[in-house]
Amino acid sequence: MQRAEPQDFARVLSSMCTEPHPAARAAAERFLATNPGDPGTYESVAALEREAVSLLGEVVRLDDPAGYVTSGGTEANVQAVRIARNRARGRTDDPNVVVPESAHFSFTKAADVLDVELRRAPLTDYRADTDAAAELVDSDTVCVVGVAGSTEYGRVDPVATLADLAHDAGALFHVDAAWGGFALPFTDHAWDFADAPVDTMTIDPHKLGQAAVPAGGLLARSPDLLEELAIDTPYLESTSQVTLTGTRSGAGVASSVAAMEALWPDGYRAEFDRAMALAEWFADELDARGYAVVDPVLPLVAADLPADLVAAVRDLGWRVSKTGAGEARFVVMPHVTRGTLRSFLADLDAAA
Repeated sequence: MQRAEPQDFARVLSSMCTEPHPAARAAAERFLATNPGDPGTYESVAALEREAVSLLGEVVRLDDPAGYVTSGGTEANVQAVRIARNRARGRTDDPNVVVPESAHFSFTKAADVLDVELRRAPLTDYRADTDAAAELVDSDTVCVVGVAGSTEYGRVDPVATLADLAHDAGALFHVDAAWGGFALPFTDHAWDFADAPVDTMTIDPHKLGQAAVPAGGLLARSPDLLEELAIDTPYLESTSQVTLTGTRSGAGVASSVAAMEALWPDGYRAEFDRAMALAEWFADELDARGYAVVDPVLPLVAADLPADLVAAVRDLGWRVSKTGAGEARFVVMPHVTRGTLRSFLADLDAAA
């Protein structure tokens, strides 16, 4: 059998994951055979998971956070909707969730799996239109969602206003900061638990947190919210479980702790400053070539490149994705350097 090798990140401009930090890689290897889904048996990794949740709480400014390390943002978002639906039992038989049009496709999965109606609020300047969202909220709304670092444009919704809409309706408020959570602490955006009455949040160490995949995160303001998910586990040493999956990755837990201990806060701040400056430089370079560019507010650039040019650079091995509107999308992750982007621009110019 031919030996397969992992894909090189050298030409990957589309991914929100990146090369793990060396400390995270080493920690992941040490805990490959552990399962935090059975904390009674795997006590060491269970203790590490508590440390991971505590460290994530520092990032999002939440004292004594509840939560756990998920397989990624999709699981965390599904679980947040599940909390909201379960909490509303007896209040409504027809639950709905209000999300912005920019919400990640995981909410479509959540609505399908959990049998809730998904209502999509239109955007203004790539952010949730709060007046439009207010018109969608009613007595059957169980959750309102805000995005803090959208996957297509890196935008941050008006979190405080959306939180008020949710709580006025007796609904939970969830923030999806899966990608943006490790960049936003170094900006002036209002997005976290200290800025607004957020109930639950998604934040992924395996994205800008530089942990090994899989390592997402679900945080809750109080443990009673997670209790909405609890089921009995009679054959395990632990008596109940709030997670969606049973067996989980101890490697992801350990690498999350290692990455955050190595990088929070100064390392993440330095990486954000580097990536943001690089995104702005790259946007200016594309603009100077006559391409329409969406100004970056986080290290993500969207530009209206002709489809034939995108196809041409893909043929040269560049991994470039598109927004729903068709712009080329570039995510300036830690593995993306100025040299990387200069090489891309040279190939783009040659193809043009």
